[in-house]
Amino acid sequence: MAKLGNPQNTIEILQKYGFQFQKKFGQNFLIDEHVLDKIIRAAGVTKDDMVLEIGPGIGTLTQYLAEAAREVVAVEIDKNLIPILENDTLAEYDNVTVINEDILKVDIAALAAERNGGRPIKVVANLPYYITTPIIMGLFEKGVPIDNITVMVQKEVAERMQAGPGTKDYGALSLTVQYYAEAYIAANVPPNCFIPRPGVGSAVIRLTCHKEPPVQCGDPALLFKLIRASFNQRRKTLQNGLNNSLELSYSKEQIAQAIESLGWNPSIRGEALTLEQFAQLADVLLAIK
Repeated sequence: MAKLGNPQNTIEILQKYGFQFQKKFGQNFLIDEHVLDKIIRAAGVTKDDMVLEIGPGIGTLTQYLAEAAREVVAVEIDKNLIPILENDTLAEYDNVTVINEDILKVDIAALAAERNGGRPIKVVANLPYYITTPIIMGLFEKGVPIDNITVMVQKEVAERMQAGPGTKDYGALSLTVQYYAEAYIAANVPPNCFIPRPGVGSAVIRLTCHKEPPVQCGDPALLFKLIRASFNQRRKTLQNGLNNSLELSYSKEQIAQAIESLGWNPSIRGEALTLEQFAQLADVLLAIK
């Protein structure tokens, strides 16, 4: 089987099937063997693992995963890629199942229960930039048993995921990711590692899921509402951001009282708060209701 990490083999497959790249699916196929090896290493894939791959494309990364894992389930939204995967690039691998579906509509918990006995799976993906956040949040919020999520994303998105308080990249995404996982950037990937070349740099980031959240909070849903509200209007103070939120029903006085009770300056901004401080604020506001 010709490995697709070799650019020439990728071009031959694309020409053989007359494949047209779909802009709406954000398709950029990897053509760098070193990067493919780095993804497998970062995910820590072993023969004990079931891997869920999101967006296999023509099967480049899938080939590497199939050789490293016990089983791979690859979910691909583009029906035009299914014949290439099933009849050609993955035909020799008997441990790969291809599902033609939108990952946002797949019952991943049921898949993990059926294929992996409910044990944590590993998720690997080269994600289209426009849908990175909904996919990752969906994986976290559905409570699927996951060991880690290792994904190729836009470099600036990876930097936002692991950013700390007070930095320009710090925001709602940073806090939400850090509530669910520990983020580690495993590799930066330049545009020339893809066909076609994207207009921006990429990065491989591993999100190792926490067994328990790093902060305890009486109402996690309220915690995330506070985080969203405080970053929706970055230039505003925390107090004004929370006061302007349509998701929150606290009065201006209650918000001011909560901030004061924690000993914080009334002019503090959300970008200065740690995840732990947001959890403290959520608990104080919960007690007011």
